Amino acid sequence: MLSRTADNLFWLSRYIERAENLARILDVASRMATLPSAYAGSSNEWESAIATAACTDLFHSKYGTATRENVIEFLIASPDNPSSIRQCIETARSNARAVRTAMTAEMWETINDAWLHIQKLDLRKLDAARLPNFLNFVKEASLRFDGAAYRTMLRTDHYWFQRLGVFIERADNTARLLDVKYHVLLPEKEPIGGGLDYFQWSSILRAVSALTSFSWVYRETVKPWLVADFLILSRKQPRSLVSTYAEINRVLDQLSEGYGRRGPSQRLARHTFGKLQNAEIQAIFQGGLHEFLTEFTAENNALGQAINEQYLQ
Repeated sequence: MLSRTADNLFWLSRYIERAENLARILDVASRMATLPSAYAGSSNEWESAIATAACTDLFHSKYGTATRENVIEFLIASPDNPSSIRQCIETARSNARAVRTAMTAEMWETINDAWLHIQKLDLRKLDAARLPNFLNFVKEASLRFDGAAYRTMLRTDHYWFQRLGVFIERADNTARLLDVKYHVLLPEKEPIGGGLDYFQWSSILRAVSALTSFSWVYRETVKPWLVADFLILSRKQPRSLVSTYAEINRVLDQLSEGYGRRGPSQRLARHTFGKLQNAEIQAIFQGGLHEFLTEFTAENNALGQAINEQYLQ
């Protein structure tokens, strides 16, 4: 397969996954911002949404204080933000058009229909009544695309590069979501384990559709170390860091078998996966959750670069 085709499939999936993650971030920020001050505290949920999306510098170069209106405009519709939902969908569709023969009809129809729907909307005027419907539409479009790929693609290198993009992006999103909560979101004067802390950690679980599954696994109230354990080390949680890296290793093994050789990306992925398998949540908190997640994010970025150099150039 041409490296250009692999690159398009890889980034197509990353942008679709990124659009879904942004929709989840905005959904949680919107919910938290409507809580009474006794629960919501003095934190700015809209600022946290920008931080989680890793767009803080770009946002503040254009706006001042983060408000509902300018954050929604920036993360959903702004042409100046290459990671806005609109730009993610448009870029994903451009990548899809370039590799239509490498995709199934169901995959193309899903992403094209999502793009056509967005063209009809005035995304700068999403009021409180329309915003949830739009965010649900984005999440559902991503789920349909993912399901179409899983159910209709041949298990060839086309499929494996598509899946690789999904899991690299998902790992990055989960790590940044956890890091913002622990390091940025909770005001300094709020106690860990307090009322605000409970609602914010619950919001993380909602962001990854895991609040109910968390209670099934732990059968106790939401606690920071349990949420971190669930989203970092639990193999039962499909969005956890260890689960995404299990999939990344499986996909890279398929590619190495198909191409007859291993390389730096396989070594880096196995190294990170091994660290996650051997980690314990107590040790992670003792060493610093922020430091752990910062190191993980750097390793995940390095893996993305290694994949690019090994396969996509």
